[in-house]
Amino acid sequence: MRRLNRKKTLSLVKELDAFPKVPDSYVETSASGGTVSLIAFTTMALLTIMEFSVYQDTWMKYEYEVDKDFSSKLRINIDITVAMKCHYVGADVLDLAETMVASADGLVYEPAIFDLSPQQKEWQRMLQLIQSRLQEEHSLQDVIFKSAFKTSSTALPPREDDPLESPDACRIRGHLYVNKVAGNFHITVGKAIPHPRGHAHLAALVNHDSYNFSHRIDHLSFGELVPGIINPLDGTEKIAVDHNQMFQYFITVVPTKLHTYKISADTHQFSVTERERIINHAAGSHGVSGIFMKYDLSSLMVTVTEEHMPFWQFFVRLCGIIGGIFSTTGMLHGIGKFIVEIICCRFRLGSYKPVNSVPFEDGHTNNHLPLLENNTH
Repeated sequence: MRRLNRKKTLSLVKELDAFPKVPDSYVETSASGGTVSLIAFTTMALLTIMEFSVYQDTWMKYEYEVDKDFSSKLRINIDITVAMKCHYVGADVLDLAETMVASADGLVYEPAIFDLSPQQKEWQRMLQLIQSRLQEEHSLQDVIFKSAFKTSSTALPPREDDPLESPDACRIRGHLYVNKVAGNFHITVGKAIPHPRGHAHLAALVNHDSYNFSHRIDHLSFGELVPGIINPLDGTEKIAVDHNQMFQYFITVVPTKLHTYKISADTHQFSVTERERIINHAAGSHGVSGIFMKYDLSSLMVTVTEEHMPFWQFFVRLCGIIGGIFSTTGMLHGIGKFIVEIICCRFRLGSYKPVNSVPFEDGHTNNHLPLLENNTH
């Protein structure tokens, strides 16, 4: 009884077979079918390789939301060289809350030579070239995000030579922690001193002819320091044409959370516009000589996530490629074969010529083909 039920089950399963097998004796092969099959297999192999390369690639997904974190501190990373001696200049931050952050809280003043060495000039030239390409092709920013922590540091390399000239500039580098409100980081003449209504700089003790705010921004970023990330002002160099010259940078900072397969960091992107002018009170151009970076924070936060195609999607796309090529090539081969058969049949009908008519004794003619006579032996 069990064997009978098993046989019925197997026969039922066989009837549900959607892939019936055709005996080899009924299969007819042709040169055209072999050629189409070869083209189909080659196309499938090429598309499979291309699809696998797409599967290995990743892309950056951008999401936007309101930044609700205003209680934490904002870190400013600074590496600026000014063409004045260190005891002539002072750097600090003053925000809208009238909170002053002195440079002594995290910045270091180092005597330096303003002119770069040959190796440093090559580094600066490459950095400026990358900056120009980033302005033309914004999609390169995704490549920079992916290569973070994998590439070498973007910091200014040390000098490879031993100059004999004495230092004529001051390199100000380090980091400061400020409130997450709009503020003004500036470098001007004289050291900063606290003041009940803000702050002031001791500029009266410095000779006016020694003013020279030519500067080079080797690095300026906000938030967590991420090696490999190139910021908009990195590699910028400005040469002052007058002693009384003001350089202004207006910066909009956007909080950014970066999540890639290599790192996860809370950093900040920023956009910048710049302006420079000569201070001339007689001509109505008022102000103070120096370098002023006025920054403001955006209320939106950007989350940048590196994503990868899931395996199931790759498998489905691969099955679609293979099945689609099989169906398409089979259909095209059938259509081509049908067209060829029609053309060949027309040629055969065109080459047919009727035989001469045979007259009968009563005057009628016989237009029918003569029957073939069987030769019997």
